[in-house]
Amino acid sequence: MQGHVRIYSGGGGGGGGDAALLYYGCAGPVGDWTQRIASLQPTIDLSVATMYGRLPGTGNGAASGGAAGALGDRVKIGFCTDLDKSVLVNNFEKRGWHQVNGDDDWHFYWAGVQTCRNIFSVDSGYRMHDTQMINHFPNHYELSRKDLLVKNIKRYRKDLERDGNPLAEKTESNNSSGTRYLYLDFVPTTFVLPADYNMFVEEYRKFPLSTWIMKPCGKSQGAGIFLINKLSKLKKWSREAKGPFHPQIAKESYVISRYIDNPLLIGGKKFDLRLYVLVTSFRPLKAYLFKQGFCRFCTVKYDTSVTELDNMYVHLTNVSVQKHGGEYNTLHGGKWSVQNLALYLEGTRGKEVTDRLFGAISWLIVHSLRAVAPVMASDRHCFECYGYDIIIDNALKPWLVEVNASPSLTSTTVNDRILKYKLIDNILSVVLPPDGIPDVRWSKIPSADALGNFELLIDEELAAQDEAQNSSNNNNSSSSHTKSGKFSSRWK
Repeated sequence: MQGHVRIYSGGGGGGGGDAALLYYGCAGPVGDWTQRIASLQPTIDLSVATMYGRLPGTGNGAASGGAAGALGDRVKIGFCTDLDKSVLVNNFEKRGWHQVNGDDDWHFYWAGVQTCRNIFSVDSGYRMHDTQMINHFPNHYELSRKDLLVKNIKRYRKDLERDGNPLAEKTESNNSSGTRYLYLDFVPTTFVLPADYNMFVEEYRKFPLSTWIMKPCGKSQGAGIFLINKLSKLKKWSREAKGPFHPQIAKESYVISRYIDNPLLIGGKKFDLRLYVLVTSFRPLKAYLFKQGFCRFCTVKYDTSVTELDNMYVHLTNVSVQKHGGEYNTLHGGKWSVQNLALYLEGTRGKEVTDRLFGAISWLIVHSLRAVAPVMASDRHCFECYGYDIIIDNALKPWLVEVNASPSLTSTTVNDRILKYKLIDNILSVVLPPDGIPDVRWSKIPSADALGNFELLIDEELAAQDEAQNSSNNNNSSSSHTKSGKFSSRWK
């Protein structure tokens, strides 16, 4: 069964109003996430059973499946991987694929980002065939580099504002000067250094007691991150750093963001969410959310005192940081399932606000993807699984921290291994045609059964088809107008 769920766009920023009512497409059995999101507005139409999952054997998928089937009769499927991870290799081999080298003829490549760049480089002269797929978009860094992500979101909001789109509505801000976006306020105030240094200083002086977090743009796993609460500390770092603040030497090498100093705590400890988002196309945008995300906890109780400002076991949730702490638990790895989080929040905060939180998280993900879609090279051979890191504050407002193009497939616990094995298995089911043979000519509309633990976040192609169908129905009868009108403005 599939359906449509109407959600409030302002889940993370307050405010209601007609402008905040937008439509959200979901697929598969109405699962945990969808049920929580649905609670925001109990308008669920389960009668449109084939709206978001075409059955194998129908539409474009069937046509390409025949071509791919002919291929399967002639050759074995060869896979490449730059990562020697059993969760990958076991999933490939269980499908009867055999491993080959990058220089051989391959059909499916789970590549590192550098390999992907090399393949798509103009200098390489490599041209991919219709029966080849790869796990990164050529310029994924538009989403995964911290500075480019911020730049693209700012541009997206400005474009909507210029066009008079109600999504760009603003309201008075509580913790910064001027106003904030009512519906698109999901990234902390952020500046890129050294380019925005003067603007940062101006903002800091308005709120001299604020804490900020510095992150190198191109690094991950907590490397190079530190907190500051005094300008003098930033200036000292500038003098001591190998690359001083000089446009010709270290142009836009760091981002500095207002630190979320009121995080939601559980057991007195800070945590963040790691969610997996699969994108199979950016134009039209097609994105899916893996329902089995998890929380990552710090090993030391949260403390905002100045003496703990440099204690990364208090402030950074990265497993790569926390596993070196004396309090790290190797049994559960400091992780908690998103389902357990939802149950905890329902018990302590109530179901309504918990539902609103999960709706706001889905909203945040979709609009971050829409922000980068215009600049993404949406090559049909590509798909990508992103690791979204999200912090929840004590008002149950989600904040996007960063997006990873190569989320770790290393397993730290037994449950971690099971989750990541299932993640890869479900990714393959979604991105491959119904017959399981790589072919980019298929419709990229998986069946409901193929989604596994993924839920459809957005499919602009299907939304456009639905809208055209609804428009046609409206022209045919007034009764049809009444039935379909509530679906006409999804994600606009």
